Amino acid sequence: MTLPESVAKVLGVAEGDDLEFTIDESGTITVRGWTSIPTDQRWFWTPEWQAGEAEADQQIANGEVSRGFTSAAEMFADIDNDEDV
Repeated sequence: MTLPESVAKVLGVAEGDDLEFTIDESGTITVRGWTSIPTDQRWFWTPEWQAGEAEADQQIANGEVSRGFTSAAEMFADIDNDEDV
């Protein structure tokens, strides 16, 4: 299916992407871009996980990060000593 560029941009789709069409009881047709997620990765897209991702993004933006660990043990020790946990 060929879409006008402006429509594809609003839908957030590109060539080869899937579309979903729905028709409501009044006959209105809704079109939206569709992305399927493999079942073994759906946990990442749960509201709870996405809330954690948003929180981490905000912490990074605020500079609330530790850097420069020389080992995984050092990193985990820092996590264990974090007062916010």
